[in-house]
Amino acid sequence: MGSKGPLPLGGSRAEPWPCFTADDFGLSEAVNEGIERAHRDGVLNAASLMVAGAAAADAVARAKRNPGLRVGLHLVVIEGPAVLPPAEISDLVDARGWFPSDQLRLGVNYFFRPRVRRQLAAEIRAQFAAFAATGLTLGHADAHKHMHLHPTVGGLLVRIGREFGLPAVRVPAEPPAVMAACGVPATLGARAVLAWSRLLRWQVHRAGMAAPDAVFGLAWTGHMTEARLLRLIAQLPDGQNEIYFHPAARRDATLAALMPDYEHTAELAALCSPAVRAALALRAG
Repeated sequence: MGSKGPLPLGGSRAEPWPCFTADDFGLSEAVNEGIERAHRDGVLNAASLMVAGAAAADAVARAKRNPGLRVGLHLVVIEGPAVLPPAEISDLVDARGWFPSDQLRLGVNYFFRPRVRRQLAAEIRAQFAAFAATGLTLGHADAHKHMHLHPTVGGLLVRIGREFGLPAVRVPAEPPAVMAACGVPATLGARAVLAWSRLLRWQVHRAGMAAPDAVFGLAWTGHMTEARLLRLIAQLPDGQNEIYFHPAARRDATLAALMPDYEHTAELAALCSPAVRAALALRAG
């Protein structure tokens, strides 16, 4: 846990998985500032680093100033920048080294095309190596847009991550019954994602890695406001729970282009809310 964070929900300090995680660390300085503030002044205790992000160096510097913030790899294999030069992974990225946003086409290529899989493995290895080069301790891994739910991506993340000492992986398993109690209908899509996540959980556990029992943030991604977070805290199940966020100190051009409808500053406010801290203390007893 971060030094100012609550006790792990349903667990002990010895457990390897954090409770409150911020994605997209390194995407922009506005995101980095929001993450640092959410850790120093709020309940955030972990962040997932985009190693090829435009502000990755700034994110690493902030992480080193805040040693209580656990940092993991936010693997990017969709809608984001790659580490390797475009010439080395030409089947994956465009001329500027950017992964496309077409999840279906990417998924088909990753599964069926051997040359694409070789390039994908090389890029995933390069991202783990880039994280190692920061000198930060690798606390966990997850993937942008949850692309590690794809069996090829998930398998490579686990296999290559193991070589780099990866201890834990986020398995995006958001229980529909819990969300229904929070007022979110249990859709067929939500149930399908939960069922599909079992394959990733099996890959993770087979490799001897840890994973949270439940992950929250899928239904409300980009919109985890104080009111919603308070509602969720009251319904959290037993076990190790992870709640992930997308905080930022302000809106900037990058966020406006990539996530135009996300409530980044509202998520930062939720993480720093006294009411949230009080609800967590009440739950901890």
